[in-house]
This record gives sequence, structure tokens and C-alpha cells, in this order.
Amino acid sequence: MLLHIPNILGADEVAHFRRALDGADWADGRETVGAQGAQVKRNEQLPDGSPLKAELGRAVLAALKRSPLFFGAALPLKYLPPRFNRYTGGGTYGFHVDGAVMNLAQGEQLRSDVSCTLFLNDPDEYDGGELVISDTYGEHEVKLPAGDLILYPSSSLHQVTPVTRGARLASFFWVQSMIRDDARRRTLFEMDGAIETLRRGNADAGAVLQLTGIYHNLLRQWAEV
Repeated sequence: MLLHIPNILGADEVAHFRRALDGADWADGRETVGAQGAQVKRNEQLPDGSPLKAELGRAVLAALKRSPLFFGAALPLKYLPPRFNRYTGGGTYGFHVDGAVMNLAQGEQLRSDVSCTLFLNDPDEYDGGELVISDTYGEHEVKLPAGDLILYPSSSLHQVTPVTRGARLASFFWVQSMIRDDARRRTLFEMDGAIETLRRGNADAGAVLQLTGIYHNLLRQWAEV
């Protein structure tokens, strides 16, 4: 499922992030990928040990908790702490697939089910830098307003096209979902949306309750927690 979620960060929050990142010490983005990824990755990232990365990452996670749409789509169980990158001067990241298993603190691991990119500047501030996601329906170019997020399956082949003017700033992270299978996540997301629409439309309360029960029973049957 490919989903655009608007307004994860408000304008004031975006401005705060931008001020902080303008004075950041950036490192070579190839430090966090393996040999294959390093061949096609040309960008900068905040180092994993950076206090600024930790601070802004906590702010991103707090913002996600305010979004019912994000929760309904991702059904998150674990997060890899958000990272931050910058593309400028031709920076790019060629087609690749995200690693399936990632290391968390203290030896814990995360299975990457859902990939997320949170855009931190507006499309007119830079040329290029489209996130291109390839699936069975073709290639989808994504370039969102500051504060908006794109969510997509981590199994997707994707790339960031070269930035030829300005700088592209974003936060990116991965989610291990309670629901491993993308098709099942989509089914639950669409059912949840339909239930909410019926509830707002004053549909028969008994039918809404029955559908809600079906949703939770499917979640109970499919969830890995």
C-alpha cells in the first residue's frame, strides 16, 4: 500500500526542524548501508550517534502518535529511530530495496515491513529529488509538501532521483507492523476507513458494531505481537 499522509508536522514544527538541520554536522550517507547500497547512494545523513538526530527523531515519533491515519495504515509494533538525510549537488540514491532485518538497541531486531519518508522542505525549493517507488502498477514519483509523509511497503524497489538545484531534506524510518503482510494491512486499513465513514453517516449502530467486531477479530487473528 502506497499512502500519502498530510500534515504529520505543522508549519511551526517544520520551521524548527529546518533551523536545527541548517546548522547540523552531516556525514556521508554511505556509512549506514552495505556494500551494494554504497554503490548507488550519494547523500548526507545525521550520524547515528548525533544528539540532534535523537532529539528530532523523538519529535517525529511524537507527531506520528497524533495521526490516526498513520496508525491505521501502519499498525506499528516497533520503529527504527528516525534518521535524517540531505541531498544536494547531484546527490542521489539509485534503485534499491531496503534491508529486511535491522538492528535496534541492545541486540533487538526489527523486521522492516513499512518504509516512511517525511518531507521537510517544499517541492519548489529544489529540482529533482523525487522518490520513485516501483510496484506492479509501474513507477510512482513522489515529491510532497513539507510536513507530509509517504508510506509504502519496504519490499518495494525505489530510488531518489538526483537533486540538481537546492537541497532536499527528509526524515526516513522503518516500521515493523503488527501485520506482516501488506495485503492484509490494506484490507484492515480499508475496513477501518469504511467503518469510520459509516459511523459519521449515522449508519445502523448494530451493523457498525458488527463490522467493528469483524475488524478486531481479523486483527486478532493476523497480528504478531
